[in-house]
Amino acid sequence: MDFGIVELSRLQFAMTAMYHFLFVPLTLGLSIIVAIMETVYVMTGRPIWRQMTKFWATLFGINFVLGVATGITMEFQFGMNWSYYSHYVGDIFGAPLAIEGLMAFFLEATFVGLMFFGWDRLSRVQHMVVTWLVAIGSNFSALWILIANGWMQNPVGAKFNPMTMRMEMTSFFDVVFNPVAQAKFVHTVSAGYVTGAVFVLGVSAWYLLKGRHVELARRSIAVAASFGLAASLSVVVLGDESGYEASENQKMKMAAIEAMWETEPAPASFTLIGFPDQAARETHYAIHIPYVMGLIGTRSLTEEITGINQLVEHNAERIKSGLIAYDALMRIREAKATTPELTAQFESHSKDLGYAFLLKRYIDDPRQATPEQMTMAANDTVPHVWPIFWGFRIMVGLGFSFVLVLAYFFIRTNLKGMDYPRWALRLAVGIIPAPWIAAEMGWLVAEYGRQPWTVDGVLPTALSVSHLSVGDLLITLAGFVALYTALFIVEMGLMLKYIRKGPTQDVEETEIWMRRHDARLGATIRPAE
Repeated sequence: MDFGIVELSRLQFAMTAMYHFLFVPLTLGLSIIVAIMETVYVMTGRPIWRQMTKFWATLFGINFVLGVATGITMEFQFGMNWSYYSHYVGDIFGAPLAIEGLMAFFLEATFVGLMFFGWDRLSRVQHMVVTWLVAIGSNFSALWILIANGWMQNPVGAKFNPMTMRMEMTSFFDVVFNPVAQAKFVHTVSAGYVTGAVFVLGVSAWYLLKGRHVELARRSIAVAASFGLAASLSVVVLGDESGYEASENQKMKMAAIEAMWETEPAPASFTLIGFPDQAARETHYAIHIPYVMGLIGTRSLTEEITGINQLVEHNAERIKSGLIAYDALMRIREAKATTPELTAQFESHSKDLGYAFLLKRYIDDPRQATPEQMTMAANDTVPHVWPIFWGFRIMVGLGFSFVLVLAYFFIRTNLKGMDYPRWALRLAVGIIPAPWIAAEMGWLVAEYGRQPWTVDGVLPTALSVSHLSVGDLLITLAGFVALYTALFIVEMGLMLKYIRKGPTQDVEETEIWMRRHDARLGATIRPAE
């Protein structure tokens, strides 16, 4: 097995996924914020809210188009670079992706044109409904994609068929309502809402620092701070739910997040900071907070979180069990039929079949593996700990910082008459990239922490790739890097252009309304004086 092909295939998919997810969170967040602004416009009839809706929708549109362009490529990669994966689990994994295209993407594609070009053709309420349908479509798209990804993390509702050598769906309900998928969905979309809120907050703060579009900026900050604070708090709560699900279904990932090499007495402490040493299997200079990890991972003070070394020992036993299933599978395949005895042997150990496949890295027939090879395969179930350890802490640290920043602006908006110190406005501008960093770290923890599996406990990553050459992968990788970098430059250029330009639609109508609004306020205040 050529691991150069495996690593290059992983690198290419990681690169396209990371690029794609530069666009997704902002699409999720801005779609809802724009819908909220238009709802206020319909309720109040104030032109300033219509102008705000159109301005932020323009930035949403730029991001949406480039997000679609980068997302389509990823689905083609399953067939091109990961053909055995597509063959092995395509019956399950393909269903949510097909529904995403038929339901969510078509919903977005149908109504996004009406959203941009239907202002003079639809009534206020009709256009608001269209805007909400675009936002709902964006969120539905995330739902079905995360159902597919959640199944890779926790493969429920499916069973291996020894006659076809494929996984087959047994319960669509279990796949859709997979607890890991549902936790990932709400956590991911909430993170997208925070991204949209921080983006709107930062751009609006820049306008206030420049003294431009002040009324639009102040109202935009009010929406972003309120919506963003609620979203940031939900990210923290739902992130806790994701951690709990990981401790239930992906114990090795949870142990790697904490760099917990040995099982600790309950309740386990949380390592605030430290330097994991995978070779020595210890964490240097660790600073612990008592009880916290036990509460996050088990929601109790009495349950243990299993350490990495103990999980390796457990996985070694699962490899032995998987070999029994593999032996029965090969005998069924050789005979092109099964017997009650072989069926019983396979069924009783089939849940560990994937662990026998780990030995194919070292030997073509796992049944001929030596004890040393079995030990190496068991050790392979430990992902690289330090990127997961630090990625998690960067993500969590940024998540709590968003709560503080958005809470501050929420308080200034509601209690201080929308008066914001210049240092706070500069801070808001400076943290614009932070939600993207947090989101990328979250995906690093989720996907890198699943290794060495493509489908956890079922299909190793090393067996999932297509039969390509290193040259093919290098050429396509270079092409994707060049293309995606160009698209990213285009995205940044267009975004900065329209941000600098500011709102250009409904300017005269908004200015007339603002003058009348100020005059009414003045007339109201003067008698009181």
